[in-house]
Amino acid sequence: MIAGQLISIVLALFLAPWYGGCVRHVRARLQNRRGPSVLQTYRDIYKLLHKEVVLGKNASPLFRAVPYIVFSLLVLVCGIIPWFSVSLPLAPVADVIALVGLLGAVRMLMALAAMDQGTSFGSMGARREMLVGFLAEPALLTVLFIAGMSTSSTSLSRIVATLLSRPPALSPSMVFAATAFVMVALAENARLPIDNPDTHLELTMIHEAMLLETSGRHLALMTWASDLKLLIYSGLAIDLFCPWGIARHLSPGGIGIAIASLLLKLLLLAGALALLETLSAKMRIFRVPEFLGTAFMFGVMGMLVHVLLET
Repeated sequence: MIAGQLISIVLALFLAPWYGGCVRHVRARLQNRRGPSVLQTYRDIYKLLHKEVVLGKNASPLFRAVPYIVFSLLVLVCGIIPWFSVSLPLAPVADVIALVGLLGAVRMLMALAAMDQGTSFGSMGARREMLVGFLAEPALLTVLFIAGMSTSSTSLSRIVATLLSRPPALSPSMVFAATAFVMVALAENARLPIDNPDTHLELTMIHEAMLLETSGRHLALMTWASDLKLLIYSGLAIDLFCPWGIARHLSPGGIGIAIASLLLKLLLLAGALALLETLSAKMRIFRVPEFLGTAFMFGVMGMLVHVLLET
């Protein structure tokens, strides 16, 4: 059991840069560019880990500690999510509400670190990030509540186990939940149309603006954490809307099939995300509340449909 849990966490840590690299590579190909290799993120992280950290004169101990805390919290979230089995030791430790709380703590710490040195762009990015989080969290909670009501549990492992026991089907409420989840995931991961992760224009940045003062191994951890967060949301999408293939019990054969299924689903999600970003244009920051408000309404409609038609 403990070995399976360690394999799950190490697998997530190893796959995160690869997954982010797949999204960037496929998007470049769709835009008729050669694009970076899917392994480029590994090289970037390795290079940054060997570079010296440059700190501003106003940097406090909080700024120095945040990259390590953020990375550790996301590793903990990776331990909670059932990547290839629902029988892992950490799976029942926290429910979906605690998971959202951990992701909210990551956002808060990143915003505090961005404001710590008092730079204008860091503070601007922090304010925008908190605005997005303030609007995205209720929508994400409605999605998770729909899954919880459908399975009579808020434990992610129990939700997945219950969905695995049912024939493959997508109820009307889960269609609304899936739509809301996609909108929330785009906003939470600073993807188009909310934010452009490849931009270098300070006035349009959200996530990247918070990292302008970060360097060296701190930047390596934050870059790795960004890919981890994207992988976490993709893992949640798989668990909630396409869990079939995840092993019920730990066995070599079941784990092998589950990992192969996970890799295939991640490749499909990477292609879908790259296509969506290729077809999208960045919206104005003042339209973001409308976008996330729509996601919340989809979540509420999903809850109503479940209560009125599926119970």
